[in-house]
Amino acid sequence: MTLYDIKPKFQNLLRPTVVRLHAIGATANQVTLLAMLASVLLGSVLMSFPKPLFFISLPIFLFFRMALNAIDGMLAREFNQQSRLGAILNEVGDIIADAALYLAFAFLTGVTPWLVVLVVLLSWLTEFCGITAQTLTGSRNYRGPMGKSDRAFVLGALGLFIALWPQYIIVANIVFGISAVLLARTSINRCRSALEVTNA
Repeated sequence: MTLYDIKPKFQNLLRPTVVRLHAIGATANQVTLLAMLASVLLGSVLMSFPKPLFFISLPIFLFFRMALNAIDGMLAREFNQQSRLGAILNEVGDIIADAALYLAFAFLTGVTPWLVVLVVLLSWLTEFCGITAQTLTGSRNYRGPMGKSDRAFVLGALGLFIALWPQYIIVANIVFGISAVLLARTSINRCRSALEVTNA
């Protein structure tokens, strides 16, 4: 069970916006690039000015990014915009955006940098395992417990916590430690799921 399971309901809320974007000529690839570039911009700002208060922007932006990720997929599927370039931009854009946003935590005083880097690397690993499963089974694997949406929720909440209670910033190290364990479990689950399908 992950936040990915509520994606259909979220998409229904976004459908009117998707229709309007298509009407004005917006494409899935443009939305994908917007999400990536905006993530890099915010991440750069947070790294350049590593003040706890500024991290209040993270949960707001991560919700915006999640909406953009849903919108680009809907534009691609529902308006015949699927392409190989789009698939590449979607996967590469996600890992670049994750790195830009989450590495910003490593610049905060009191946060252990190597734990943040470990979480980013394990996040990439989960996506690699999901793509590997798609190569073997033809279906992208989104098994949890720490998928992309779950990471956004946890680290967005952490950003809000740090902004409101910077004196307890040491909690971030606990969150990153637990996240690393859950990400490792996610990678194992995705690989195991692919093996179960191929051996069936």
